[in-house]
Amino acid sequence: MKIGILGTRGIPNNYGGFEQFAEFFATYAAQEGHDVFVYSPHNHPYKETTFEKVNLIKCNDPEHKIGTAGQFIYDLNCILDSRKRNFEIILQLGYTSSAFWYDLHPKNSIVITNMDGLEWKRTKYSKSVQKVLKIAEKLAAKKSNYLISDSLGIQDYLLKTHNKESEYIAYGANNFDSPNLEILSIYNVEKYNFNMIMARFEPENNLDMVLEGVMQSTDETPILVIGNHNTKYGEYLKNKFATCKKIQFLGAIYNLNHLDNLRYFSNLYFHGHTVGGTNPSLLEAMASQALIVAHNNHFNKGVLNENAYYFKTAEEVKKILETIKKNDNLQFVKNNFEAIATKFNWNKINEEYLQFFNQCLERNSRGATVK
Repeated sequence: MKIGILGTRGIPNNYGGFEQFAEFFATYAAQEGHDVFVYSPHNHPYKETTFEKVNLIKCNDPEHKIGTAGQFIYDLNCILDSRKRNFEIILQLGYTSSAFWYDLHPKNSIVITNMDGLEWKRTKYSKSVQKVLKIAEKLAAKKSNYLISDSLGIQDYLLKTHNKESEYIAYGANNFDSPNLEILSIYNVEKYNFNMIMARFEPENNLDMVLEGVMQSTDETPILVIGNHNTKYGEYLKNKFATCKKIQFLGAIYNLNHLDNLRYFSNLYFHGHTVGGTNPSLLEAMASQALIVAHNNHFNKGVLNENAYYFKTAEEVKKILETIKKNDNLQFVKNNFEAIATKFNWNKINEEYLQFFNQCLERNSRGATVK
């Protein structure tokens, strides 16, 4: 099978969730004997043309010069290039800056879109941009041959909102059970004596709410805040909580082994995400045996069920900090760890993608009507 993967900032991952998925899935599919191509921006720091048997195609990305508009041009460049590659399957990851070019996808390829989360709900966007993103969502749902949802909540939303069926395939993670206590010294923290939160610095991820609860709490346990804070919102949060010494802004960390160990040895792991489906960092926290405190919404509850503590206000964060300890809740940790092994492990997820691709090819060969 010849597969093209579009919509990411390239592999190996140095950005986020879709890139991590693309890296794991592409390398798995290539090892299974498929001909896999991943599109990357021309300025990606990895300069080779292959990565673990995966072919890399570099396309011009002017975002660093002209801002957000550059994302649309990059996606256009990738789609135009795909027209000459004779892909059997094009996996389009996300739709925000590509949906307006969907008619330019090659007609002889099956276009499958992972619809990600509800991008138009992100408060970082103005009302006008949110309207554009809703149009993009509608176009992607209408013009894709097939859709993938990474959560049951998104699957239900697509059916109710766009009358479109989608294949539910969750995100994945690898169980982590080889902790290394020495890594903690790099970050100047002690086993089970620190909390953490990891997220993009965007309002809908509720860092402000969590950190407000931390500041109000009488608990003096330090909290590590992990994510790129060199943004307007990041500067706002750093200034707001500058006097609270137990809040430590570490910036982004891309070393997965370090992240796994930090999650493993943390006391509480806060997950404030409210927009989207099965969030990658949530599954990785489950796989790393963290005790999770999550924002109370149906996306998070659909993954964690009763195996977490939940909050909707800074006051609730404060109470949890003052009353909950990891060592008193090890059954939650165990249940989530087992869920990764049985429902969310990468081998299972990767195989489900390949099986779905084969089903789509078979349907098209029979002349079946696409969704």
